[in-house]
Amino acid sequence: MDAKRSNVKLVIAGLLLGLFMAALDQTIVSTAMTTIIEKIGGFDKFIWVYSAYMIAMVVSTPIFGKLSDMYGRKRFFLAGLILFMVGSILCGTAQNMEQLIIYRAIQGIGGGALMPIVFTIIFDLFPAEKRGKMMGLFGAVFGVSSVFGPVMGGLITDNLSWRWIFYINVPIGILAVLFIAQAYHEQSNPRKQIIDWLGAISLTGFVLTLMFGLELGGSDGWAWDSAKTISLFVAAGVLLIAFLFIERSAKDPIIKLSLFKNKVVTSSMAISVLYGGIMIAAATYIPLFIQGVFHKTATETSSVLTPMMLGVVLSSQVGGRVVSKLRYRDVMVVSALTLLVGTLLLGYVMDQETSRLVITLFMIIVGLGIGVSFSLLNISTLNAVPPQYKGSASSLITFFRTIGSALGITVFGAMQKSAFQSGVKEIPNINPEVASQIKGGQALLNPDIQAKLGLPADLISQLISKLGDSIIFIFQWTIILPVLALIFAILMGRARLEVSKTGGGTHGAPGKPAAEGQQGPQGDGKPAPSFHGG
Repeated sequence: MDAKRSNVKLVIAGLLLGLFMAALDQTIVSTAMTTIIEKIGGFDKFIWVYSAYMIAMVVSTPIFGKLSDMYGRKRFFLAGLILFMVGSILCGTAQNMEQLIIYRAIQGIGGGALMPIVFTIIFDLFPAEKRGKMMGLFGAVFGVSSVFGPVMGGLITDNLSWRWIFYINVPIGILAVLFIAQAYHEQSNPRKQIIDWLGAISLTGFVLTLMFGLELGGSDGWAWDSAKTISLFVAAGVLLIAFLFIERSAKDPIIKLSLFKNKVVTSSMAISVLYGGIMIAAATYIPLFIQGVFHKTATETSSVLTPMMLGVVLSSQVGGRVVSKLRYRDVMVVSALTLLVGTLLLGYVMDQETSRLVITLFMIIVGLGIGVSFSLLNISTLNAVPPQYKGSASSLITFFRTIGSALGITVFGAMQKSAFQSGVKEIPNINPEVASQIKGGQALLNPDIQAKLGLPADLISQLISKLGDSIIFIFQWTIILPVLALIFAILMGRARLEVSKTGGGTHGAPGKPAAEGQQGPQGDGKPAPSFHGG
C-alpha cells in the first residue's frame, strides 16, 4: 500500500453506491418502459433497451477485469463510474428509441467495469476473516436493487419524468467518485505490460455474435433454422476457438486458461452460469404467472419479486458469514439443495389454484437458495487464484452469470412459447391466426392488446390459463439447473477459506503450505495489512 492509508468507511460507501447504481439500472427501467414507449415510440425495438445494456456489459466485463489487474483497480473503477454517468445523462436526453439503445450500451460498458472491480477491491482491502461478511453485504446489493428498482421506477415515472430514472444516477455516481478518489489508496506495483489485443478482439467478437444470435433468434425474419441465425452461432464458435488458441500462446492473456485447472474456479464459474439461468427464469416468469392468474396489472406486479429478493439478501449475508467456518462445498451443497426444493415446488406443487401466500413462500425458498452464490462464489474464486489475476477472476463470475441469464431467457423463452402454442391448439375451434398473433401469450396480459384482438372474455380466460400452464412447464424443466449445480458444488472438494492465527492471510488445506493463488492480498503469504479510518 502507499504511504497513505485508505479510509475504509468512505471506500465502502463509494463501492456500495457504485454497485447499487449499476445493479439498480438493470431493474428500474422495466417499470418505466411502457411510458418511454408512449413518449418516444419504438415499440418494435424496445427489447434492445435491455439487450444493449447486457451485451455491452458482457463484452466489457472481462476486459476491464484484466485491465484492473494490469494497471490498478482505482483508475478503472473511476472510469467505469464516469462512463456510466455519461451514459445515464445521454439516456435521459434520448429523443427516440434508437438513441436510447445506443446510450444504454454506453451505460453497459461502464457497468462492465463497476461490478467485477468492486469485489476485487473488497478482497484487496480486507483480511480473510472479514471478507465473507463484506462479500455478503455487497452481494445483498443485487437483491436490494431488485426490490427497490421497479418501485422506484414507478414512483419516479409517475411523479417526475421517465428521464429521471437515468438522471438519478448522476448524484449517486458523483458521491461514489468523490469517496473513491479521496479515500482509496491502492498498492502500486508497476511492471511492463503487454495488452493482449488479439485476445480482446476475438473475445469481443465471440460475445457479440453469441449474444446477437441469442437475442435475434426466433424473432421475425430470424428463425432459429435460418441461414442468418445459424451463421451467427457458427461465427461465435469460430471466434471462441480462435480466442482459446490465442490465449494459450499470449504472454499476458485476457483470461489465463490455466486458472480453469483449479476445480474450485471451474465449479464456481459453472454454478454462476446455472444460477444465472435460474434467477432470470424466476424473475421473468413468476411475475407473469401472478399477473395472469390473479388478474393483476403490470404496475401491481412491480413488487411481486420482493419476497424472493429478500430471501436473496438474507442468504447472501448468511453465506458471507459462514464461509470462514465451513468448506465452500458444504455451503454450496445446502444452497443447491434449497434451490432444488424451491424449483420443485414451483414446477410440481404450484398450480393455478395455489394461493398467493403459498407462492410467496415458494419464492422465498428460491431466493434463499440463490443468494449464497453472490457472496460465496466471489470468495471461492478470488481465494483460488494468484494476486495478479484477481480482477480477471472476479470479472469472470459476472461474465458467466450474465451469459447464464442470456442463455436461460432464450432457451426457456423458446420452450415456453412452444408449450403455450401446443396448449392453444387444444382449445376447441381456436382460430389459427389468433394463435400466431399472440405467440408466447405474454401480450394477452395487456388490456389494450386484449381489446385490439377483439376476443370474447371466455376465450381470453382460456388462453391465459394456457399461459399459466406453459409457465409451470418452464419451472418443471428448471430443476435440471440446481441438480447440475449440486454436482459442481460437490466437485469443489475440501477447499475452504482458511484464516491464519495472525488474522490476515489465507492458506491451503490444514497442515499444508499455502498453494499458489491462496496467499494474502499482497501475494507473499503474509497477513493482509490492517486499514484504519483517516
